[in-house]
This record gives sequence, structure tokens and C-alpha cells, in this order.
Amino acid sequence: MTWLVFGHPFPLFRKAIPMKDFSALTEQELLALAVSLEEEDARIYDEFATGLRENFPESAKVFNALAAEENGHRHRLIELYRQRFGEHIPLIRRQDVRGFVQRKPVWLARPLSLETVRQQAELMEAETKRFYTRAARRSTDAAIRQLLGDLADEERRHEARAEQLESRLVTPEVREEEHASERRLFVLQVVQPGLAGLMDGSVSTLAPLFAAAFATHDTWQTFLVGIASAVGAGISMGFAEALSDDGSLTGRGSPWLRGLVCGVMTAVGGLGHTLPYLIPHFWTATAAAAAVVAVELGVISWIRNRYMDTTFLAAAFQVIIGGLLVFATGILIGSA
Repeated sequence: MTWLVFGHPFPLFRKAIPMKDFSALTEQELLALAVSLEEEDARIYDEFATGLRENFPESAKVFNALAAEENGHRHRLIELYRQRFGEHIPLIRRQDVRGFVQRKPVWLARPLSLETVRQQAELMEAETKRFYTRAARRSTDAAIRQLLGDLADEERRHEARAEQLESRLVTPEVREEEHASERRLFVLQVVQPGLAGLMDGSVSTLAPLFAAAFATHDTWQTFLVGIASAVGAGISMGFAEALSDDGSLTGRGSPWLRGLVCGVMTAVGGLGHTLPYLIPHFWTATAAAAAVVAVELGVISWIRNRYMDTTFLAAAFQVIIGGLLVFATGILIGSA
């Protein structure tokens, strides 16, 4: 089904991009994927080095060295691939296989933040190490298994180098504020899905709730619309999160746990400003609901500031402006 947008066909529903399960990869595909991963990591490290060179020349040298090591890994993988499978290496990328974290292109920003680069590098090394460890367990070819195991050990040494970089370059004040890997895992497994759910539940249900409120001026009918919106959004977001990433390579934990966290927080976000409509007086209920919305948006801004490295003012501006626009949309539609 398509719409015409500015005279050109625009797909209303996009087909899902096919992905392959990690467990279904053959040894040939595992090696091809490993080559692709090493090539991508080397290029990212080169970009980090380029972005840091002006302000952090010593850190740039570290990332240049990491890029050179990743290129060395790629050469060893290609050499073994040639011996086992010939010259043609199929194009298999991280986005073609379930379980990889979607990387934000932080290396495109200028100037690069040393903290952002350091955290991204640690996550990259942890993910690559986990990939090699699992791939080595699945391989039945002795040479392939040995090489993948060796590369997993070398990735562990990369993690140690990243930790050395942290201890040498991060100030004591910053180090005290961070909780290192435990905090990052908590963010990956709980905060990110919970925040996504809370934002969706708090903002996306505003329009139908307040549209129903101002269209009917009936608190009970408005309550029913809010309950339906909150529960429906919770179910939808929960399944979407659970099916997006199985966590096997990313360390993000059980997909169903993340889905449960995301779904529950979505429902909580929608129920917060729905429950005041149990008050029978319309304007009292609406005032209470609006106050709850303000609290919800403030909590979301605080969480983004606390865990997502966003300044409170920037987080508040992004969240509150969006929330107010949806809130106003619901009132306008309901009052029409």
C-alpha cells in the first residue's frame, strides 16, 4: 500500500528487513561475519583517533593502535577463510544477524567527547569478545575454533587497555560519579527499556485521553479510553522490546525481562494521568491529570539526565515540548 507524497510513491507499510539467528550461521558465515566486524571496528577506531587528535593526541594514539590490531585480526581471519572456503567472502554484516546492539554514529560528531568515545569503545570490545567466545563454542573445525578463541582472548586484552585508558585519562571526580560496567549494564538492561516505555506511555496516551475528555466531558468514559490506551500501548511496547534483540551478543539480558520492564513502564506512564478520571467532577479530574502529566515529564527528564548523559535542561526541553504538543493536540481534537 502506498501514498503519493509530492508526486512520488511512499510506502505506508515497510517490509521487515530479514535477519538471521546467530545459532543458524554456518562456520563459513561466522568467519565472514567476523571479517566484517573487524573491518567495521577498525574504521570506527580510526574515526575516533581522527576526532580526538586535536584535543587529545595521546588518546588518539591509543585508538590508532587499536585500529591496527583490529586490521591484524581481519588479515588473520581472511587468511584462514581463504584456506577453508576460497576467495569469495559473502557480505554478512552485524545488522543482518539478531543480537547485536545498534550503534549510534557518535564518531560523526565534532568535537568528540572523550567520555563518549571511551564508553563506546568498551561496549564495542565487550560485544566483540562475546561474539568470538560464542562463535568458538559453535565451531567444529579445529583451526577455526582455535583462531576464534585466540581472538576472544585478544579482545579481553583490549578491554584491559580500555580500562587503563580510563584510569589514566578520566579525572577522579568523573570516576567517582560513574559506576563503571555495573552501571552500564543496569542502563542497558533496565533503564533504557524502562525509559522508552515510560516516555511512550506518558506521551503517546495524552492525545487520546484528553481528546476523549474534552469531547465527552464524561470522566468515566475518559477513564475507559485511558485504560485501553495504556494497556494496549504496554502490550505493544513490551512485545516490540522483547523481539528486538535476544541479548545473546549484547549483554542486555533476557529479552522477556526487558520486554516486561518496557511494557510495565509504558502502562504505568499511561495510567498515571488516567487514574484521576476516577474523580467524578470533570474539571477537578482534568486538573489532577494535568498535574500528574507535569510530574511524569519531570521524572522522565530527571532519568534522562541521570542515566543517559543528557543535561537536565536539554532533556526537559525535549520531553516537555513534545508532551505539551501532544497534550494540546488532544485538547484541540476533543474540543473540535
